Amino acid sequence: MKSNTHYRKDYGKQGETSVAKALCTQGFTILASNYATPLGEVDIVAQHKNLIVFVEVKVRSSRYFDLSTVITPSKQRKIICAAKHFMASYAYQHHDIAYRFDVALIEPNSLGTPTLTYLADAFRDHET
Repeated sequence: MKSNTHYRKDYGKQGETSVAKALCTQGFTILASNYATPLGEVDIVAQHKNLIVFVEVKVRSSRYFDLSTVITPSKQRKIICAAKHFMASYAYQHHDIAYRFDVALIEPNSLGTPTLTYLADAFRDHET
């Protein structure tokens, strides 16, 4: 029997996979999944033309609070650090590339089936 931790990880992975597929249907190419640095991590890095999106995916198995409030300022800073590391590591800062921070929220609707709410440009790097 799987532990609750393993179940949550599997459920989260399924959510990330469904978000990645949705991005691909919109013309994005997935550049990285679970991109981690010592200062932070981002769930999905995707590119469409000259736009790179850093996507945080939040998945819940029940509706018990507003998912849009779970990306705390501290979490935002960690995602921004990971994004800057990614941009520097792959030399994107030298090209005409824009980037933004998106949040994908997955939670069950009233029928119990997963619903995706995608928040483009959910927060900004205020240092740039």
